Amino acid sequence: MSTNKNALIRYQALDRCFSNYRKCYYIEDLIEACNNALSEYNSSTSGVQRRQIFDDINFMKDPLGYDAPIESIKDGKRVYYRYSDKEYTINKQPLNPSEAQALTDTIAMLGRFKGLPNFEWMEEVTGKLETAFSLNDSPDNIVGFDQNIDLKGLKFFAPLFEYIVAKKTIRVKYSPFNKDTTEITLSPYYLKQYNNRWFLFGWNEKYDSLSNMALDRIEEIKLTDYPFRENKDIDFNTYFDDIVGVTVPNAEIERQTIRLRFDKKRFPYVVSKPIHSSQEVVSEDDSIIEINVRPNRELEALLFSFGPQVEILSPESYRQCFSEKIKENFKKYFPVQLGCTEDV
Repeated sequence: MSTNKNALIRYQALDRCFSNYRKCYYIEDLIEACNNALSEYNSSTSGVQRRQIFDDINFMKDPLGYDAPIESIKDGKRVYYRYSDKEYTINKQPLNPSEAQALTDTIAMLGRFKGLPNFEWMEEVTGKLETAFSLNDSPDNIVGFDQNIDLKGLKFFAPLFEYIVAKKTIRVKYSPFNKDTTEITLSPYYLKQYNNRWFLFGWNEKYDSLSNMALDRIEEIKLTDYPFRENKDIDFNTYFDDIVGVTVPNAEIERQTIRLRFDKKRFPYVVSKPIHSSQEVVSEDDSIIEINVRPNRELEALLFSFGPQVEILSPESYRQCFSEKIKENFKKYFPVQLGCTEDV
């Protein structure tokens, strides 16, 4: 259990004690109440110490905490604690500055969904949160996300989201580029955005394997009665770790170290915005980096986007592959120089 969650549980337990005027709560009673509350969430908790309770009381009394009217009342040589205001409770108080900031940041992140079809309710929800917690004076928009709300296929995002959560099998009418439209029975698992496009990952019943579909190529989605296949093998938190983009190559394509040399102007940009998380600088003087990845078409497209500002140094097989494609491209502009006489 996280430290922050432990603290919130203790504050709620102390709040109940301070609000109860039918009993006197001494420090031992407060410790017991907090330990009981923590054990309900985690039976293996080690418990709290006397010093922690005093720190919690000081935090709750602080204006930056809850500004709680906690008073200590002497009872002989002992002291018990309660609120001086019988009506007070921390659950009726406005958010403290740190809580307000955290909620504001969360609302800003939720705002990413406002432009998506069937997520119109998000604007109403975030508006209510801002009003309920007095956050209306926060800037309306201070962060811009790369989201194309006119992208074809976004209308499927919300229903797919719901089918994934509900674990419902679907029938997808899919139209790949340069291929005939097909229908696929799919157990949907995961939605991922890359390069301003959304992709759906799920188990393809026909091929008995994981499939990747671009939402902008989906034409229709229907629910089916086909049993849902649980995802017990794929951890999407790490699934994309060794690639660039969303296309995971066949198992026989292993990771390899690709060494790249950039020109002096492009090199600082690549260092500040790494191509992949494995990127390491080999030589600043020679503007050389290395990445350790499984090559796929997204990596190829990214490297081609650098144009003449990048050179693939190794491995030789990958360098040769790019060399052949560059020659093919060169023919379109200088056919005679390469012995090509056909019209272009």
